[in-house]
Amino acid sequence: MTDEDEQQLPLFDLEPSGIIEHASPVIDGKTEEAEQQTASRYSKYIVYVDESGDHGMQTIDANYPLFVLALCVFHKRHYSEQVVSALEKFKFNHFGHDQVVLHENEIRKEKGEFNIFRSREEKFAFMDELTQIIELSNFILISCVIDKRQLKGHADATSNPYHIALGFCLETLFEFLQEKEQHEKLTHVVVECRGKKEDDELELEFRRICDGANRLSHQLPFDIRFSDKKAMSSGLQLADLVARPIGLSVLKPEQDNRAFEVLKRKFYCAGGRACVGTEFEGYGLKIFPSPESEKPR
Repeated sequence: MTDEDEQQLPLFDLEPSGIIEHASPVIDGKTEEAEQQTASRYSKYIVYVDESGDHGMQTIDANYPLFVLALCVFHKRHYSEQVVSALEKFKFNHFGHDQVVLHENEIRKEKGEFNIFRSREEKFAFMDELTQIIELSNFILISCVIDKRQLKGHADATSNPYHIALGFCLETLFEFLQEKEQHEKLTHVVVECRGKKEDDELELEFRRICDGANRLSHQLPFDIRFSDKKAMSSGLQLADLVARPIGLSVLKPEQDNRAFEVLKRKFYCAGGRACVGTEFEGYGLKIFPSPESEKPR
């Protein structure tokens, strides 16, 4: 090995074991992470948000009459050291560069950068690899699906579906952070910019919920951050990829949905780690208005 080679950063190798979080080094009886978190006013978690479907109530798409909000909650160390690297290598392998945004709608319809597939098999292999990255990435999933058909005749029919979903998701996020003893620290919630009017309305509702207008009647220590589409946030891209499979699992439960089978193990659930993949309905996954079969919370 030359002196020049020794000065290079090691390349990330995406193997099944390569995306698993490593233990923090111990410093004076405490892990490095614990030492940092003791002094930090910020929580150990970062949240990325995206949606699927239209939140407007004026017209309802018969083919997809849902609005889905999805929150991906990452441990910051795992996110920064493992998830981002895995997605970057995936892009280099398939596109030769990392200046591409992974967008579910464009991948599905093979638009723009995603017209690279020479066969169905090649596209399936691409999707399988992307699904594997999602499967091996550690994150907690919190989501709300609004059935706009049912909402029309509901007491909340005049409410904005986005705002209804946001309230549920932020309440559940707080409960998760309580479990992790991070609920007294500031957690940032990152959303993609949609337009000044929409962003202003969302920020107003976000702050109203955090100021105590929530089911818990509690101040929520969250701060919203808007990200430009050009930022190419790995967390926002993953949130975009998971939102539609969640909606399809509700709209067409009988349809094969491999992506959702993977996501089942990500949802925040009632029984903790022992119940991963089960007991998430009404907890990590809220359907509104509630179906009669859903367990009361």
